[in-house]
Amino acid sequence: MKSYRSQFLGLFVFLSATTLVLTNGFVARIFAQENGAEIVTKIEPIAVVLDEIMKHYVENPDADKVIEGALIGMMNSLDDHSSYVPPQVYQEITEDTEGEFDGIGVQIKLDDDKNIVIFHPLPASPAAKAGLMGNDIIVKIDGISTEGMSLDEAKDLIRGARGTVVHLTVFRQHENEEANPELLEIDVTRGRIPLESVMESRVLDGRVGYVRISDFKKTTAHEISSRLKELEEEGMRSLILDLRWNPGGLLSASKDVAELFLPKGTKVTYTKGRHQSDGTVSEEITLYTERDPILPENFPMVLLVNEQTASSSEIVTGALQFYERALVVGMKTFGKGSVQTIIPLRRPKDSALRLTTALYYTPADVTINKHGILPDVEVPLPMEQWRDLFLQMRESWETDPAMQNQQNHGSVTGDTVDETTVEDVQLKRAVEILQEDAVWENLLKRYHKDTAETQVAAAEAKDEAVSPPVVELEAAQ
Repeated sequence: MKSYRSQFLGLFVFLSATTLVLTNGFVARIFAQENGAEIVTKIEPIAVVLDEIMKHYVENPDADKVIEGALIGMMNSLDDHSSYVPPQVYQEITEDTEGEFDGIGVQIKLDDDKNIVIFHPLPASPAAKAGLMGNDIIVKIDGISTEGMSLDEAKDLIRGARGTVVHLTVFRQHENEEANPELLEIDVTRGRIPLESVMESRVLDGRVGYVRISDFKKTTAHEISSRLKELEEEGMRSLILDLRWNPGGLLSASKDVAELFLPKGTKVTYTKGRHQSDGTVSEEITLYTERDPILPENFPMVLLVNEQTASSSEIVTGALQFYERALVVGMKTFGKGSVQTIIPLRRPKDSALRLTTALYYTPADVTINKHGILPDVEVPLPMEQWRDLFLQMRESWETDPAMQNQQNHGSVTGDTVDETTVEDVQLKRAVEILQEDAVWENLLKRYHKDTAETQVAAAEAKDEAVSPPVVELEAAQ
């Protein structure tokens, strides 16, 4: 066994070298500061702890896991939104924000017997072209049995580089009871699969257009634009943009979405980072709309928000409310006013940091961090009810993917109502407001509140909100 001295020295050298690699000369920048030597001294205990772990832990420790744990702890000490991003998660984040990934294009779920079942293949996807169908049970993936397999494990096996082939063994039970079940062997060539942000789009009674957005990707504004053109062709005369349960996404995407509705050259948001010793502010960015809107400026519009409306969706809410371009209906938003930058790392390979680097401000010149935006029209929907509503909406099209744009919101969507139905009172109120008057200026006078009341900076933090209920349904693979 190496001596304590030599092992400590080796670990310290390793730590210093790793620090240099990860941070492109951060140690050099530390020594350039007045308290550089003090910071280096504070780093020393990390090497001491690593040394003790490697020498005395009851089992032979996995050094990579120990170091990853240290990175996680380091980032968790900063704030609720900064974190270490391991390689697999980093890949998923990249795919999600880009709005596409390599795969075959199926949504999968677990049935009551824990089988991996195809919910439905995306239209025109490699899976659809290969003949896979909804309710097919995936028995094997490249010869590996799926018995006892989790959705994540199945997802990892199904995904792969475009142009490569995955071999699936599927069990198909036909709707026609007289037809015999089949065990099929199907080869699927992987391709590039889009991930859509638009979860619902339809025209409700009174020619009210309705579009629900799940998050903000590079492709979100284009998706909304395409759906709005379709709804206009169907006779839409007003619009509800539903940002409930929307956790946000790309900062740039919030600008792209806002410019669908605001005049060219309008300030959407600006950011401020750390104040530097020379008086400047890091991460100072101002985002303006760069093209003309796709809807007339007097086109009646409502934004639906709730306690889960956060980040980029709050930026859009703040801008459209401030410029009186939309009425905000629902409940106070989450209050995530910070900006996270994804910083790729050289080591560990393909990992990254999600680091809070700035706060964003609405056009009202306030940051709503830990406070949120108040609606113009408050419509309470208790947490238990909106959880049940969320599940009701998902279940209404789970057995028939063609019904995705006809999800059950209760009577407002024309669905049959009984004692078990959860009424979407927020959507219902939004429709009622838009049906009151076809003149946008009249609705603004009646309902719009001064943003001095609805957008104010928080004096103190609030508790974290609860995430929407998890439904055992994966995104497209």
